[in-house]
Amino acid sequence: MRIIVLKGSPKGQVSVTMQYVAFIQKKYPETSFEIIDIAQQIKHIEKNEAVFDDIIRKVKAADAVLWAFPLYIFLVHGNYKRFIELVNERKAIPAFSGKPAAVLTTSIRFFDHTAHNYLRGICDDWDMKFYAGYSADMNDLFKEAERERLLQFVRGFFQAVQQDEAAAREYFPLTHNVEYVPVDEPTKVETLGRKVVILTDAAEEEGQASLNRMLTHLTAVFNGQAQVVHLRALTIKGGCLGCLRCGYDNTCSYDGKDDFINFYHNTLKTADVLIFAGAIRDRYLSSIWKTFFDRTFFNTHIPSFAGKQIGFLISGPLRQLPNLRQIFTAYTEWQQANLVGIVTDEEAGDPGKVDRLLTQLAGRSIEYASSHYIKPPTFLGLGGHKIFRDEIWGNIRFPFIADHRYYKNHGIYDFPQKDYSVRLRNLLMSILVKLPFCAQRNL
Repeated sequence: MRIIVLKGSPKGQVSVTMQYVAFIQKKYPETSFEIIDIAQQIKHIEKNEAVFDDIIRKVKAADAVLWAFPLYIFLVHGNYKRFIELVNERKAIPAFSGKPAAVLTTSIRFFDHTAHNYLRGICDDWDMKFYAGYSADMNDLFKEAERERLLQFVRGFFQAVQQDEAAAREYFPLTHNVEYVPVDEPTKVETLGRKVVILTDAAEEEGQASLNRMLTHLTAVFNGQAQVVHLRALTIKGGCLGCLRCGYDNTCSYDGKDDFINFYHNTLKTADVLIFAGAIRDRYLSSIWKTFFDRTFFNTHIPSFAGKQIGFLISGPLRQLPNLRQIFTAYTEWQQANLVGIVTDEEAGDPGKVDRLLTQLAGRSIEYASSHYIKPPTFLGLGGHKIFRDEIWGNIRFPFIADHRYYKNHGIYDFPQKDYSVRLRNLLMSILVKLPFCAQRNL
């Protein structure tokens, strides 16, 4: 049996994910594993079509595909995302069609499900036979029970391949056949001295006209007082390297080598309102946007947009992608920011509605920025907070020393056992319910 492993770590063979793959290889020496370094070699793959074509030939010859990658900001690494785009752009999907597939990820399980949902959607779009996903903690290989659980997953996957098991589809194909055209003149919204930055990857190309029109209209609503920044105009040397240099003091390995760090500090972090504008590409935004989010990890697990107002301007079928909407919401809550709203061109069938929604987005963002309004977090923000709190305190304090300092100084280590008033109350109540009178009343 021939398994092709599409490797999604920018760190290559030394990544934690590849240690899990190496473990599987050791336990199944009779199985042929073809490991292809996608994320680390994406520039070479993109520039050299012969290399890309060779990968596609190997996929076509394989019996099954294993997507193996570490999580990067709710999803796959930007370079891995770019490979998925290339498969679509170069019409190489037939090589994947009908192939059994599985997903193996490593992380601290912070929104691992959104990455799994994304890859499951890609497999459905490519007509692959998706078996299952396996989410491993980074330290699971040190635990005998977890090693056995991983092998159970692998045995099931290999059995499904050998028996040519059928696979149920989870997601419908995406459809989007509306385009935004403004109807009304922009209703002006004064920024009242608040700094508004609109960040976009919009380009003058087919499929981007709707996004560009929304962008132009929203800029006019802000009465020319919003700063529009195009990601394509920034010099970004590459994606996150996964080197964890930032773990000590939030200094990035790219510092001084491209525009990103200074732009982030001097433009984004000084803004009161941030609007992210992009078009949906294969169940997410573009790989350019993904690289942007990956590169923000020099802040590690520290909320760098706390207190800001964030909105999204999206062209594409967002209503068909609850996974992506959840990513937008969770990202904002993780940042301790406020999600003002999401406007898409899906409403373009109702003339003038998108115009009104854009005006409302602008007006509310300024209103909320002026009143410093941040809505309370939902499970998405609170659950993420607790995962980071516990992991930084424990398993990953090293190498994330900067996180530990920040969490300690900003009261993020809010463990419930440290609330002595609650502990005292619980002690007293537990004593009271044991008294005969209280016990009888409870009966």
